[in-house]
Amino acid sequence: MDTSRALTLRPGKASDLPAVLALLDGAVDWLTAQGRPGQWGTRHFTDRPRTVEQVEGYFAKGEPWVAELDGSIVGSMTLTDGPGPYLDPAPEPERYLHFLVSDRRLAGHGIGAALVAHAVAEARRAGVGLLRVDCYAGDDGRLVDYYVSCGFRRTERFDQNGWPGQVLAIRPDDAGRA
Repeated sequence: MDTSRALTLRPGKASDLPAVLALLDGAVDWLTAQGRPGQWGTRHFTDRPRTVEQVEGYFAKGEPWVAELDGSIVGSMTLTDGPGPYLDPAPEPERYLHFLVSDRRLAGHGIGAALVAHAVAEARRAGVGLLRVDCYAGDDGRLVDYYVSCGFRRTERFDQNGWPGQVLAIRPDDAGRA
């Protein structure tokens, strides 16, 4: 895929779900091939009806965004007003980032970073002073480090039925300022 063309971000729609689920399945394959199945397991999202329902629910109730390159969906995320049911909401209005994924064949091309920057901008535009995300905190910690490299700070750790997680936060009004 030629990445010299411009990446575009647009609101997601229900018809984008098959492409988003394919990206999530591709991420499972990539993580498994790297010997890092702890994050999402070894089974494709599309092989787990409850997980598909969860992605569909966030997509329907939240603000889904997709990244396109040359007409193909190469990344996605969904913003909501709070975390999943396994975490407490913040004591202030917030935006919460769910299911950030990019095409692993294009790893290193800034797709995830563009989506995170857009999430920060959307929170700022909405006048919300807090953007949070949670992620897998096991294995080598690379996912947590990725969010830190995007400007997030580690807040609390949690355990969801043996799945080690980390909540991270960023203040949109402070993001990108020295």
